[in-house]
Amino acid sequence: MAKTTTEHEEIRRWAERNGGKPAAVKRTHQGGDVGIIRIMFPDAPQSEHGDLVEIGWDEFFQEFEDRNLALLYDEDGLFNKIVGRDTAERRQQGDHDAAR
Repeated sequence: MAKTTTEHEEIRRWAERNGGKPAAVKRTHQGGDVGIIRIMFPDAPQSEHGDLVEIGWDEFFQEFEDRNLALLYDEDGLFNKIVGRDTAERRQQGDHDAAR
């Protein structure tokens, strides 16, 4: 079962414990725009991070807050998905078809 959080330190601890780094989708990361953010795992087998560019945690969390996002993640694995907080709230209320 995926856990949901908006807590910066919880996200950072989980990501770093699993070898994760803050990233942005390269084609959207232009000029002063961070673009679409992700957590990448460059050392994971079959990691497809060629389209990502590493960014700093401050930049990541600024975009995370500006876009009102939440992280769904597996505490014991690498699964993660960044979603809107409204979607996270609907999923917590049992609407597992909610997506964004």
